[in-house]
Amino acid sequence: MQTRRIRPRTAAAGLGACAALSLFAPLLSPTSATAADAPAELYEGHVQVDRGKADDPKKFTGQVFDDVNENSKLDGDEKGISGVAVSNGVDVVQTDGDGRYKLPVRDNMTVSITQPSGWQVPVDEDKVAQFSYNHLPEGSGDLEFGGIEPTGDTPKAVNFPMIESQASAKGEQNCPIASDTQAYDKTEMGYARDGAVGDLADRNDYGACGVLLLGDNVGDDLSLNDELRDVYSQMNGPVRVAPGNHDQDYDAVDDAHALDTFRDQFGPSYFSYDVGKTHFVVLDSIEYEGKANRKKYKEKISQDQLTWLENDLKNVPKNAQVVVATHAPILTHKEVVVDNAKDFYDVIADYPNAVTVGGHTHTQENLVAGETRKEWAAAGIEKLPNTQIVAGAVSGDWYSGGLNADGLPYSFTQDASEPGVLTLEYDGASRSERYTVRNESDDHQLLLGVNSPEWRDWAQKAQDWQDADKDGTAPKEISERVVTREDLKQGETWLTSSFLAGTSDARVEVSFDGKAPKQSEHTQPGKGEALAKGWEYTDPYTASQNLRTSGNVGQSSSHLWRTEIPSNLDLGTHTAEVTGTDRYGRDFTESVRFTVVEDEAAAKTESQKLLRQDGFDAQQKKEVRDPKGLDSEEAQSARND
Repeated sequence: MQTRRIRPRTAAAGLGACAALSLFAPLLSPTSATAADAPAELYEGHVQVDRGKADDPKKFTGQVFDDVNENSKLDGDEKGISGVAVSNGVDVVQTDGDGRYKLPVRDNMTVSITQPSGWQVPVDEDKVAQFSYNHLPEGSGDLEFGGIEPTGDTPKAVNFPMIESQASAKGEQNCPIASDTQAYDKTEMGYARDGAVGDLADRNDYGACGVLLLGDNVGDDLSLNDELRDVYSQMNGPVRVAPGNHDQDYDAVDDAHALDTFRDQFGPSYFSYDVGKTHFVVLDSIEYEGKANRKKYKEKISQDQLTWLENDLKNVPKNAQVVVATHAPILTHKEVVVDNAKDFYDVIADYPNAVTVGGHTHTQENLVAGETRKEWAAAGIEKLPNTQIVAGAVSGDWYSGGLNADGLPYSFTQDASEPGVLTLEYDGASRSERYTVRNESDDHQLLLGVNSPEWRDWAQKAQDWQDADKDGTAPKEISERVVTREDLKQGETWLTSSFLAGTSDARVEVSFDGKAPKQSEHTQPGKGEALAKGWEYTDPYTASQNLRTSGNVGQSSSHLWRTEIPSNLDLGTHTAEVTGTDRYGRDFTESVRFTVVEDEAAAKTESQKLLRQDGFDAQQKKEVRDPKGLDSEEAQSARND
């Protein structure tokens, strides 16, 4: 019997200013360790392919095995693993008592396994999980970024190694999801590295679950995949990758080959895996319209995937925690996004604990099952059947805006959020989640400002200037923390709170100058209302910076609260203390100081003073990024909205 190899701790190279990481095996001597009590948790390896002649070229066969010595080879004394799901992209079978499987061959398919809890598949040198094999006998043909080389005839066997993992068996798991890294060049990849990706490199709480990249990992130029791999190679756990619309081979003839380069470099375009008590599913929600319609696509889940999903879920208990991650979200607070959303919801209807997670829109949303919206109903979704989370974006608003003190673009998103990463947290059978803003602590959850008539007037002028490609003189900048006495008397001047952890069942309270707190109004509560859109539903803190530079302002948000400021406040500076309580009972408190002045002339003077204090004069001397990402279809759509 072979013994499991125990490796010493070795340090990995660091990421810029990020702390160096170590990937650990248990610090035990080989003689004192056994496979049962000290399994390695992360190891380098690959899928084993036997290129001999297949006994039946119409059948795909092989074994899933316990790779005890971690050499990626099925050795004579290594055992197969029973009950592991294996798929050809439509059919799903489970391995027998010897770990063997048999599947029908499809001409263009990716065969993959579903990692069970208590096990860990190998990773390559960049930490990308290895659990699949592409079968494309004739190859992709002449694609700019390579595609898949001809794989030839059906191999004699494809064997999938795994090792035991105590960590992946635990019910307590943290599972980060990094969406829309979407770098269009190496400069932007550097922003990602020194921002949200660097934050992940500094964390050591997700080793078993690993990191899921949720599509639009690069911005059309697939040669940047090497850079992407490099920055994510510092993760402290396996990396799994989902595709987005900007990860496609746009010179492919049709959708069947649009992800060939992605499949070659990262793995299947849809797959599943288990960690702890949670079943993760990744789907491809982009349907490429073909070379003749270059770069055009639909947000849609193919019928093959829906069939596969039905087959995949047959192995999952109905009461299990399930995550279905798709690049394009099934819906957002604005609209139903995926064309066949109803068909998808029918497939997961028997899984009440399923949550869907998306990216794509560069927004950060948490929409709770049971909510209703006028726009959803018009698209046939009368009530949200499953919680939908939109995971924000590593790139924020496509790396736009002036550079902050860390030399990174502000990239405030159109829905009043910031660049960051979503983490799903599991404690046994229950789930919570948090959104961690780039270079900030988990407690950074509130963005505060004053939305007044004068600010709304300035915002419209600034938007008109943006829409005219900044032709002419920009409107004189004002601070969103100044309000005139007249505006207060008119009413409709609000203290706004963009509560990143906020949901329809969260609570926000505001105390002005230490007085009894007032409960804030949620602008988009999901009670059947239409989209609340306009300057009066906008966070002035993030919108002001975007309107001064090059960002988008959507004039709506799923996580904005507002409280009318008392009309009788005296002239001078006042303090508002805001406490947001999320649906899990976690409290977050921030304060903002704002100034009441006599008239518009005083407002202009006070604004310039505050802007200088806030450093905006200095910021404008720094680089203002208006990168190619802002020319993407998503960004143009956001502007049109």
